[in-house]
Amino acid sequence: MPSGDDNGALRDFKLTESTFLASLMPKKEIAADRFVEEHPEYDGRGVVVAIFDSGVDPAAAGLEVTSNGKPKILDVIDCTGSGDVDTSTIVKADDNGCIRGTSGNSLVVNSSWKNPSGEWHIGCKLLYELFTSTLTDRLKKERKKKWDEKNQEAIAEAVKQLDDFDKRHTKVEDTNLKKKREDLQSRVDLLRKQADNYDDKGPIIDAVVWHDGEVWRAALDTQNLEDEAGCGKLANFVPLTNYRIERKYGIFSNLDACTFVLNVYNEGNILSIVTDSSPHGTHVAGITSAYHPKETLVNGVAPGAQLISCKIGDSRLGSMETGTGLVRALIAAVEHKCDLINMSYGEPTLLPDYGRFVDLVNEVVNKHRLIFISSAGNNGPALSTVGAPGGTTSSIIGVGAYVSPAMAAGAHNLVEAPPEGLEYTWSSRGPTIDGDLGVSVSAAGGAVAPVPTWTLQRRMFMNGTSMSSPCACGGVALIVSAMKAEGIPVSPYSVREALENTSIPVGCSPEDKLSAGQGLMQVDRAYEYIQKSRDVPSVRYQIKINQSGKTRPTSRGVYLRKSDLCQQSTEWTVKVEPKFHDDASNLDQLVPFEECIQLRSTAEAVVKAPEYLLLTHNGREFNIIVDPTTLGDGLHYFEVYGLDCKSPWRGPVFRIPVTITKPQTVKSRPPVVVFQGMSFVPGQIERKFVEVPIGATWVEVTMKTSGFSTARKFFIDSVQLSPLLRPIKWESVATFSSPSSKSFCFAVQGGQTMELAIAQFWSSGVGSHDTTSVDFEIAFHGISINKEEIVLDGSEAPIRIDAEALLSLENLAPAAVLNKVRIPYRPVDAKMSTLSADRDKLPSGKQTLALLLTYKLKFEEGAEIKPHIPLLNNRIYDNKFESQFYMISDTNKRVYAMGDVYPETAKLPKGEYTLQLYLRHDNVQYLDKMKQLVLFIEKNLDEKEALRLSFYAQPDGPVLGNNNFSSSVLIPGTKEAFYVGPPAKDKLPKGASAGSVLVGSISYGKVSFGVNNEGKNPEKNPVSYSISYIVPPAQLDEDKGKGSSSGCTKSVAEQLEEEVRDAKIKVLSSLKRTTDEERSEWKKLSTKLKSEYPKYTPLLAKLLEALVSQNNIEDNIHHYEEIIAAANEVIESIDTEQLAKYLALKSDPDDEGVEKMKKKMDTTRDQLAEALYQKGLAIAEIESVKSEKDVGTEDTKASPDTSRRPDLFEENFKELQKWVDVKSSRYGTLYIIRERRKGRLGTALKVLSDMIQEDGQPPKKKFYDLKLSLLEQIGWGHLVSYEKQWMNVLFPASLPLF
Repeated sequence: MPSGDDNGALRDFKLTESTFLASLMPKKEIAADRFVEEHPEYDGRGVVVAIFDSGVDPAAAGLEVTSNGKPKILDVIDCTGSGDVDTSTIVKADDNGCIRGTSGNSLVVNSSWKNPSGEWHIGCKLLYELFTSTLTDRLKKERKKKWDEKNQEAIAEAVKQLDDFDKRHTKVEDTNLKKKREDLQSRVDLLRKQADNYDDKGPIIDAVVWHDGEVWRAALDTQNLEDEAGCGKLANFVPLTNYRIERKYGIFSNLDACTFVLNVYNEGNILSIVTDSSPHGTHVAGITSAYHPKETLVNGVAPGAQLISCKIGDSRLGSMETGTGLVRALIAAVEHKCDLINMSYGEPTLLPDYGRFVDLVNEVVNKHRLIFISSAGNNGPALSTVGAPGGTTSSIIGVGAYVSPAMAAGAHNLVEAPPEGLEYTWSSRGPTIDGDLGVSVSAAGGAVAPVPTWTLQRRMFMNGTSMSSPCACGGVALIVSAMKAEGIPVSPYSVREALENTSIPVGCSPEDKLSAGQGLMQVDRAYEYIQKSRDVPSVRYQIKINQSGKTRPTSRGVYLRKSDLCQQSTEWTVKVEPKFHDDASNLDQLVPFEECIQLRSTAEAVVKAPEYLLLTHNGREFNIIVDPTTLGDGLHYFEVYGLDCKSPWRGPVFRIPVTITKPQTVKSRPPVVVFQGMSFVPGQIERKFVEVPIGATWVEVTMKTSGFSTARKFFIDSVQLSPLLRPIKWESVATFSSPSSKSFCFAVQGGQTMELAIAQFWSSGVGSHDTTSVDFEIAFHGISINKEEIVLDGSEAPIRIDAEALLSLENLAPAAVLNKVRIPYRPVDAKMSTLSADRDKLPSGKQTLALLLTYKLKFEEGAEIKPHIPLLNNRIYDNKFESQFYMISDTNKRVYAMGDVYPETAKLPKGEYTLQLYLRHDNVQYLDKMKQLVLFIEKNLDEKEALRLSFYAQPDGPVLGNNNFSSSVLIPGTKEAFYVGPPAKDKLPKGASAGSVLVGSISYGKVSFGVNNEGKNPEKNPVSYSISYIVPPAQLDEDKGKGSSSGCTKSVAEQLEEEVRDAKIKVLSSLKRTTDEERSEWKKLSTKLKSEYPKYTPLLAKLLEALVSQNNIEDNIHHYEEIIAAANEVIESIDTEQLAKYLALKSDPDDEGVEKMKKKMDTTRDQLAEALYQKGLAIAEIESVKSEKDVGTEDTKASPDTSRRPDLFEENFKELQKWVDVKSSRYGTLYIIRERRKGRLGTALKVLSDMIQEDGQPPKKKFYDLKLSLLEQIGWGHLVSYEKQWMNVLFPASLPLF
């Protein structure tokens, strides 16, 4: 255990103000404070650190300058692309300096801005897309408060107008007065309803980019964000260029207090608006190198270091890292010639030390000599919980999280600190699944550090390995600062060796290395080590281990978990291969390299190795023997390490970790294991290893606590390892307010060793001095089945299942449900492109390519869906593909969902959608193979649609409908068979077409406690398996085609004439009319057909449709008059009396002839209604055009009496009213125009709102334009602003960039 002087493990101490402040930013623990005090010039000066994180706020406290006055942050980059704005649209300003922004807003550019070309690149962005959810929530609350005030004013005025009307008209009998009152009431109702439905999607900001003759510059228009008129205008914005050039930033507004940076890429076609995706990155940067000249005690570890902020946390994904972000960050780190990288991110992994990102990291470390430091993870306390990349990658220094008594008392504000420092309970532990130690060293894992300005505070406390990693990184920055100042070559190999060989052990047992690595790093000792070893070659020692006689798998350590391997002696072949940096000289460095290595074992009785090894550049193999037979049950850790015989002071130059988790076997039947009287103090971890009996599939655990008076918090973890699977982990955090019992159940794999880690949380019960007593009982249960994955092939045949209980009596109670439908899609388009060299040229010089796959989706009703890409999903680091990203958008380009390796469920309304999948790699052959990538859309079935499957005792059960099987008791040693039947064909959900797959789960056992759903939902059972059903082709319609020729009285000649006529009309409809020549041809044919069939309604309806869709109109009034004439021809061609009589009759749906006639008459009615509708619109447009011409003209002649003129619009409207519902979404526009003509704007708005709600998807822009027009006319400015914001969401100018 480290001494108090070395790591802040102070006993019986009292905090003073200075020690309290120092504990908020721990440096004493790693001896950084002592080092800087002795070497003030080596405080990180000359060192550049890349922070791979959620983004760093350049305005945050302590991140402005270094200790020697240099700029603290050299560049701020959004590597994810989440803030990218498409600025490829180019416009020119008019004589007044005005341009039309992408949002539709009119913008004025500042006349003083230099723009030799006169070309302005424009784009726009929804502001909330740049903000964190926390900031967005705060802004929404504040904006809603202001909006409510305006809406209440409008409601008060509307209510007053209604009251005034009621006072003037005590009895309302006149129809017009009734409608007037309805209009006033509608206004009140609309305003109140708007308050209930308020949903703030945030303002939109316009962006303008231009080249001033020297650099690209950008400006933002944020007027929509400001309350005061004139604030946020584009012309008032101080233009910014790429941050690295001038190191300037902006703030959107005082309300949000959010800092942003602008970077221009791709010749002005992309503007990156950089904001952080969480406070995490700024906090990490502050720990690494914050400098507070007036508060030096809370400085970061290396206040002289400079930073590069590489945002890898994608704002679109709530700060999740993406492959694109990770690779671009590596490119930026090399481009900026960084010395170190800190990455406080990570995920579980399937394969350690594997994947595209790992390959690129190896290149950056080995070729460019960057020192990569990363967090080990926060998934402890169980073993093998280290995450990727920090804890699983050989070229990265993985850091565990340590807490000292000083940190506990100060930063954690504990009443009583623990007596000595320890690893945080949640800090991830090694080894990796291939036996590597996992954690390299440890550092202080908590701090009060700077956070972004938008949090409205200067500093914040956070803890995690996310904090220990930058603490270590800052410590290494001090060492590198010294190395540079003293001319010592910097190498990640020599730095790592120095760190690991000078750390102070945490804990007193060898097994503690799996928690803390080699120990708590010590800056001063590491510096002294490096000084002494400056002439030692910079070499890393690559370890490859195979069990003798086997070529696979290759590992980096020996990790024995299985019971059989722990009961016998095994031999392992170890290859140690020295690796130099890529620029090493063959003759000067590789050829002369030779080391005489003395091999030592920490326990020769268990691990035997040769005594010496002569190591040259090409490496050397040797064998070791591991004999665990004499060991007791539990965890054992040993090392074989090599010492340089010429320089034994160096300590181990390489280590071979040997981890043995010897499980106890369960011999009792029924199989129950009891651990009694385990005593716990704060931070204590008990690890129990049990060989899960063959046949066990779940365990039921009871934990009983006693012996304490204050609450106790426990972490309970279970971990099992299986080849090519992520560690199978179950975890629970249990708080006992008083002595009591808790029960848990979870799945296990029979035949595999299970670790059960029970830990009293490090700070739980610190001040009470009571020892907690824990009894643990584990009861194993299991039902073995012959088919773990069941596929029903679409036939009527059931699937036979054999069930067997090998351990004890078990209740067999099968339950199965199909609750998802998985529909396969292939891309309809695949486009490959080469990405810009600005951000996507790899350090190797290779250019990154992108493949964009397009899939078309259609849903007949609203659905919850999730994209599923079996090849790529659920793997970030252990994936050889660089990145994946998808977007789902409707026909209006509104994005409903986006995601990457972890797709999430999205709610989509009925309609058609486009899914675009974006893949990146530098290998064109890999991308070529993906051009026909199959993607599944997984649609959730609601409770009513979910199919619960039946079980049968006989194979004919599904057809006969009897012999149901429900439950029984399984006796050990005997099998029981039963059948699961397919779902009934008539119960299949809508949209489940042939080739689709219904998927769900099936369970067999019944748990004693914790699950009480009576078998209805197998997913709630601790053990469930996959079951699927392949949807067969739909059954044929037996009635289809019957009587198809009945009732046909027309001659062959008449039928032929009709076919020819309809064919001619079809040709007319297919003709294009884009050029003058095409329009002329169309005119000739339409005139000819009209002369041949002058009264044929379908032809006349087509001609009307063509007129309505005509573009480039020169004379509007003449055009609308043509529409009226064409509509009249359609109306006159229809015998309305006969049509009315027919529609009034009730038809026999079984009579096919009658049904045909009904369909024809319905079509005729629709053609009539369409003609009346278009005629009404044309009349209204003519009135509007004429009234606009008359406005402002002065006519001295007396106006003729117009009171007797017929109201053509009203007459036409009343005629339409006879045939259709004029308030429907199809014809409601005319009703709205009518209400508007009569001044009843409230009624018009109400009808329009109903139309929009009933219209379905996708929304129609013309309805929203009309709504805006009505709101502007009525004078509700706050609703005008609100609707404009929503229109930018519903009808974006373009799809966002990937």
